Amino acid sequence: MASQPPHKTMASAVAVNPLDRLDSELATALDELDQYWTLLLEANEPQVLEAEPLAQLQELASYTYRDVDGQQKPLVTAAEIEQLTVPRGTLTSAERNAIQSHVTHTYQFLKRIPWTSYLRQVPEIAYGHHEKLDGSGYPRGLQAGEIPIQTRIMSIADVYDALTAADRPYKRAISTSSALTILRQEAQINRLDPVLVSLFEEKAVYQAIGHALDHQLLRPQSALDGPFWS
Repeated sequence: MASQPPHKTMASAVAVNPLDRLDSELATALDELDQYWTLLLEANEPQVLEAEPLAQLQELASYTYRDVDGQQKPLVTAAEIEQLTVPRGTLTSAERNAIQSHVTHTYQFLKRIPWTSYLRQVPEIAYGHHEKLDGSGYPRGLQAGEIPIQTRIMSIADVYDALTAADRPYKRAISTSSALTILRQEAQINRLDPVLVSLFEEKAVYQAIGHALDHQLLRPQSALDGPFWS
């Protein structure tokens, strides 16, 4: 009897070993899942993603699975992908609004605290720390005459802190001299109070913020005895 052609024999071998093929496909799928899991862990770290991981996350968004009820579900939801993908570039309007909303949330939180009469203006002072003398700040776009001196002081400290703090995942800290240069520039274009910026530099008030001094707060003991603590 004539033997079967080679291709017939190979086809029969494949037909009788479907489990081998399924095992191979399963191993490949598990390997892909491991890679995606590693990608998700890396993307969950506070950092700005480069182009390649962004593309991989967008690819992952197309994957689905079947749950115990037999319904098809996304492996990673659209909301989760949005939170994980932080590309380089300018913030969107929605992202900027979300960031700027911290001022209003802070104000609403502080208003709920039963302050002493001496400290009752704390919520209002904090509410304006992103306002600028030229009216370009937020959230209310206040002009110079509407911004109290306490808020002007806080604004300067906040800018300096943002520039020199080392715990910001989106930027590197800059030196004290560079930060002071930026403060002077902001004062020159009427965003920060020039008199207060000069005092901040001349009296080395920036040292009290502590980034260059192992986070030690340089406050004289007499400051602890005044009405601030009443």
